[in-house]
Amino acid sequence: MTNRPIYLDCHATTPVDQRVMEAMQPFFSEYFGNPASVQHMYGWETEAAVKQARETLAEAIGATPVEIIFTSGATESNNLAIKGVAEAYFSKGQHIVTVQTEHNAVLDACKYLDKLGFEVTYLPVQADGLLDLEQLKQAIREDTILVSVMAANNEIGVLQPIEEIGAICHEAGVLFHTDAAQAIGKIPLDVQKMNIDLLSMTAHKAYGPKGIGALYVRRRHPRVNLAPQIHGGDHERGMRSGTLPAPLIVGFGKAVSVALEEMETESQRVKALRDRLWEKIRHIDGIHLNGSLTHRLPGNLNVSVESVDGNALLLGLQPVMAVSSGSACTSAKREPSHVLHALGRSADLGFASIRFGIGRFNTQEEIDRAAEHTIETVQSLQSAARGNQNVGVSK
Repeated sequence: MTNRPIYLDCHATTPVDQRVMEAMQPFFSEYFGNPASVQHMYGWETEAAVKQARETLAEAIGATPVEIIFTSGATESNNLAIKGVAEAYFSKGQHIVTVQTEHNAVLDACKYLDKLGFEVTYLPVQADGLLDLEQLKQAIREDTILVSVMAANNEIGVLQPIEEIGAICHEAGVLFHTDAAQAIGKIPLDVQKMNIDLLSMTAHKAYGPKGIGALYVRRRHPRVNLAPQIHGGDHERGMRSGTLPAPLIVGFGKAVSVALEEMETESQRVKALRDRLWEKIRHIDGIHLNGSLTHRLPGNLNVSVESVDGNALLLGLQPVMAVSSGSACTSAKREPSHVLHALGRSADLGFASIRFGIGRFNTQEEIDRAAEHTIETVQSLQSAARGNQNVGVSK
């Protein structure tokens, strides 16, 4: 294990915290009942545990427990929110507004609706990754039924002004959805203060298990209606059918509970590591910071480097550290990041990008080693590229 690369890809996923593992363990074998089996104690035990986790998640975002709908993850939550609103509010309007830098779980759901006859406006972002609020105001129309803007970008870590966006939407009488998969447990969230009507979240970005997520659905002022996308029972207020995975739900609740307890100190520690890394590598020739450094997740650093082949860069870094060039959901595609393209980066810079995701278990020693190896790798590749150019000139 000690010879494994330093893990710096915490936006793709995080290891399950040992405290979360311990909370989950009994619900795989000892307390294994179906939470919907309310006729006996096996069901009562897991139902109580699910209830506790639901209360924890609700408290984390300023909601009520009944407004928390469990799903398989943020991708399903995004699909349920966007498609569910589109179907439920079809008679009111068929216009949706989102942003070019959203996760593909949002963009692809919108593209699907586009094929069905809905009209989707994809707003651009400014050079720092932030949305222009005036453009948002102008994009909202009488037939707009939903605005979807992610709280924290999964690639560049940029934090959008969610409270201001929510106020604009509510003033216009439009529902507001935010993908908070990267934000939950890392930054404060309050659905009332931020005027959020639907909020997607997942456990595995916050040191919980994979395969469990949730969608907050506002019940009052206004009450949000959703058309279910999975049918087969009366689970989750009829919005999402399927047997609730009690062990995963317990883990989700514990992960968020731990994150809330440690948020302030952990954010400061991780931000210090992020800033240390940036300070060490920022003098690399031709390096570009992608996205605002001020409005950013504490553990995110995304950079692009000139005169470097993207594949060679990742291969050179791999022996020492595990990083990615963008979203884990699209890493298999040999295409430049749509997020970096929206920022105005060239295709070459899009390919030659590194997303550092610093997390709970990273140390200063690891950051220093990662910085040193990044500098060495980039300088070596740039030197080789200059050598090849010189050879070409001499010929």
